[in-house]
Amino acid sequence: MPAGTIDLLTLSGVANGAVAARRAVGFNDAQATVQGQKVKGIAAYGAASGHDFAIIAKGVAPAEAGAAFSKGDSLIVDSQGRVIASTGKLAIAAGSTAVTSAAANGTAVLTGGDGPEYVFADALQDSSGAGAIVEILFR
Repeated sequence: MPAGTIDLLTLSGVANGAVAARRAVGFNDAQATVQGQKVKGIAAYGAASGHDFAIIAKGVAPAEAGAAFSKGDSLIVDSQGRVIASTGKLAIAAGSTAVTSAAANGTAVLTGGDGPEYVFADALQDSSGAGAIVEILFR
């Protein structure tokens, strides 16, 4: 494993398309391609399509950054499988639908289990920008 890795759980995968080292991998064993998607972990090393590779899923791992961010920031993935800061705290936007009675409002404010972005790690180091290799702590 690369320096800075505290590997508590490594999963094996068969690359579904080319996977770059230190990039996020989805549950289909393909490199992440959608910003904020749910991920299985970070590729320990690169792999060509159809080849076996290791996916670090718990602990501390080096990951490629997609932008600058600060130590302690909550992390999601960008459309290239790199780690970036989440877009912000979960909030309920006001003003989209007028509610005029308690009956129309109902009792549920939020439903479902997954948010719009999947925060899977926290930054253990500042990122200077895209391409930087930083240590992340999986949640």
